[in-house]
Amino acid sequence: MHDLRSDTVTRPTDAMRAAMASAEVGDDVLGEDPTVNRLEAKAAELFGKQAALFVPSGTMGNQLCVGVLSRPGDEILAESQAHLLLNEVGSVSRLWGCQIRSVQGELGCMDPSAVEALVREDDIHHPVTTILSLENTHNYAGGTVIPLERLDELVAVARRYKLSVHMDGARLFNAQVASGVPVSRWVRDVDLTSVCLSKGLGAPVGSLVVGDAERIEACRKLRKALGGGMRQAGMLAAAGLLALDEGPRYMEADHRRARALAEALEGLSGASVERDSVQTNLVFLTTKGSAIEAEAALAERGVGVFALSPERLRFVFHRDVGDDGLEAAIEGCRALFG
Repeated sequence: MHDLRSDTVTRPTDAMRAAMASAEVGDDVLGEDPTVNRLEAKAAELFGKQAALFVPSGTMGNQLCVGVLSRPGDEILAESQAHLLLNEVGSVSRLWGCQIRSVQGELGCMDPSAVEALVREDDIHHPVTTILSLENTHNYAGGTVIPLERLDELVAVARRYKLSVHMDGARLFNAQVASGVPVSRWVRDVDLTSVCLSKGLGAPVGSLVVGDAERIEACRKLRKALGGGMRQAGMLAAAGLLALDEGPRYMEADHRRARALAEALEGLSGASVERDSVQTNLVFLTTKGSAIEAEAALAERGVGVFALSPERLRFVFHRDVGDDGLEAAIEGCRALFG
């Protein structure tokens, strides 16, 4: 099986397994795990922020950001297909008593004027808008990168209305590789950012939250409240350190294979490629028939994909999918879609 369902299926390398087995550990809840401390210090330096926090998952990372930046009854502005809105089990309302107001974007990127028009200031009838949430790269838009100029415009709107800025940077290193813009620049003006180590970077577990020292300390306390306090977590952090060191170098090949798949599948009679969105490691096909049935048919041909809607298939390239996986995906789609 060539598994293109997600970049979360990557498996730890031999080097990661060795590092995990020999990691120096301590109680991280007490701040005594030296490997976790090294990971957090390295991430803070890499992102140009004061501090970082190691957390079990990207969803927890995003929720910690919201929990620290909001109060019950607040409103968050997010793109209409944001992970925060669609894929986090309603946790913004469950945990923090906030609501999300969606903004229709183009290729996952919101228009600053549309954001500005939806900001609600203090009024007895309305929730107060307090957070602008961004996603870079944007999953449901096809792995698209926010243009840097647009990011600066969105941040300027947020600052004009005293909104905090959160970035779901689960695949932020894909944005770095695709754009040549370092992650430190992408998050320079962002208050809190969550970044996954267990997607394209290839670690088996974990994400990071980065920001200023005061907010990260608040995130640390909320992490404990949500059950995310880990003890001898250095075994996991050791893999995270290698993910930061080695993971980005594999991504250009992932992006190349995604472009090659999109080019090879143009002109299919039973599906169309969403070419404009192929900027990083994701490829979406819009099917004329059932995408769910197509997912099953491709699995029978040895290609794992996800149907993310009744008419959309997602292919995700990662370091465990090589050129043989690319060829298998091309052959399977041509056989299935003509």
